[in-house]
Amino acid sequence: MRARAVRLLVAAGLAGAGWAAAARADEIAVTIPTRPGVTETFAFDAPAEPKAVAILKAASDKLAAAKTMSFTAIATYESPARTLQPLAYTLLNEVTLERPDKLRVITPADGPRNEFYYDGKQMVAFEPQAGLVAIANAPPTIDEMLKVAYQKAAITFPFDDVIAADPYKDLGPELKLAFYIGQSHVVGGVPTEIVGIANGVAQAQVWIGTEDKLPRMIRVTYFNEPGNYRHLVEFSNWKLDIAIPPGTFGSEQAMKAKRIEFVAPDAEPAKK
Repeated sequence: MRARAVRLLVAAGLAGAGWAAAARADEIAVTIPTRPGVTETFAFDAPAEPKAVAILKAASDKLAAAKTMSFTAIATYESPARTLQPLAYTLLNEVTLERPDKLRVITPADGPRNEFYYDGKQMVAFEPQAGLVAIANAPPTIDEMLKVAYQKAAITFPFDDVIAADPYKDLGPELKLAFYIGQSHVVGGVPTEIVGIANGVAQAQVWIGTEDKLPRMIRVTYFNEPGNYRHLVEFSNWKLDIAIPPGTFGSEQAMKAKRIEFVAPDAEPAKK
């Protein structure tokens, strides 16, 4: 681990003790949250290290250039047990997309199987076991559709940033820190470059393939989430610019299921 990463970790430790780092004249002060309701100011020579930014941009360019892609994303997220200590829960997502307006996400486990389809005109959320489907009109791009899906039904995917039209463009304006940590040979079965990033909402550690420039793992903690629980996504089975069979972005079975409203699970029932 390089000195810059160590320095960030030391600064975070000082913040936890109620101290803020003192800035030299040639350093840049960066203010970030460190825990719910608390912000601290730290000093860095280069909040956005060129090497870290170059790695992030290379991954973004590789993803943005792909007209079609498929991958597997295993998401692990933590939630408090009765003891208030974290328990880990996992979701397997099988993802296929075609830019700019088609997406399929099959989530076979853990829990009941869920299927999500978007064909540029409609978004469909289908639960085969329950025989229920929700259908809504959707805007003409994946990026805009994801916003509407969240607004309408609180649907979000742990790999949203990866499938954006331009991942770095979404990240860049809000980026407060980007620093290079080192190289790994144990993640994703390939050599990876490890980058740390932070904005005003979260800190993330990202493993990106040294040769193929593809994300292999992302580990996130949210500053305002009590407990600083960890959210992890592991990526595998990457396939770019592949031929996608007709009918991939729809389901005849879903169209025959009982329809329900396309709303958040905890939304108030519509009044009759």
